[in-house]
Amino acid sequence: MTGPLRAECALTFRTLGRLPGFWVPTVLFPAMLYAFFGAQGAEEWAANAMASFAVYAVLGVGFFQFGVSVAQDRESPFAKWQQTLPCHAGNQWIAGVLASLVFVTVAVALVVALAFALDRVEVGAAALLRLSLVCLIASFTATFMGIALGSLASARAAVPLANLIFLPLAYLGGLWVPPMALPSAVNVVSQWTPTRAMGELGWAAIAGTRWDPGYLAVLAGWTVISVAVVVVAQARHRRYE
Repeated sequence: MTGPLRAECALTFRTLGRLPGFWVPTVLFPAMLYAFFGAQGAEEWAANAMASFAVYAVLGVGFFQFGVSVAQDRESPFAKWQQTLPCHAGNQWIAGVLASLVFVTVAVALVVALAFALDRVEVGAAALLRLSLVCLIASFTATFMGIALGSLASARAAVPLANLIFLPLAYLGGLWVPPMALPSAVNVVSQWTPTRAMGELGWAAIAGTRWDPGYLAVLAGWTVISVAVVVVAQARHRRYE
């Protein structure tokens, strides 16, 4: 790791560390929701509920760490000054992704630890490893969706917009309520959401079954769309700066 990248990572983590009101709820909220709702569900859905809320944790970090911080950075004089430094842009994204992976790891680990502490699940190391891989894959989609949101929204609008998109996506994806309990019309729409794809891959990881390539394609599609939005939005911002 180069000196400028180390400095960027240190700055990113130090900045986030001084904002516990920003990252503590993002990390703790999925485990709290799992305790209130996921852990109270049917015994046969317990392991899947753990996977659902692990994916929910990934989505939250992507939306709130990137969606909010990218929008705020666009209006921050300090962030604009940073962009004039040599090699800053690439280092900024790398540091942000590393920070995201750290928070994702902590948030997912809390959900899994709580599931085991409550004696709700009995899954092996292989299943947990597969679930970790799903969370890693989902992180890319969630991260770019968050960046896309932050590239479009103002700093003031970023939080309410993140909630307006994030919460319905969690419901539509069957992360709060098992997909079989969704109304039929909602279930049809659910098939095309990134959260349903993340959930299906997570449930397959826990069950040890084959990943459906259709859901991988859905995630890839949402990732490509998000990247396209980011490229267009940021090019537009540069033209008006």
